[in-house]
Amino acid sequence: MSHPVRRQILILLRTGPLSAGALAEHFALTKPTLSVHFAKLREAELVTVERQGTSLIYHLNASLLEESIAGLLSLKDRPDEKN
Repeated sequence: MSHPVRRQILILLRTGPLSAGALAEHFALTKPTLSVHFAKLREAELVTVERQGTSLIYHLNASLLEESIAGLLSLKDRPDEKN
């Protein structure tokens, strides 16, 4: 999530599943570079991918993303611990 391209991919997928080609149209990056970003998002389980013919379709894994956000928000609401 630290890379702006990965954050932008997640934003694009909020509107619904997109093919790798459709996602690539939004970036001035090479396909191998984008593949690395897609792989990192899959490894983090933030996206899932399915093959439709020769296309790879990416889906936002909203449940994991929601859990991550809820966890971050719960940290924000915790009182500061003092030693």
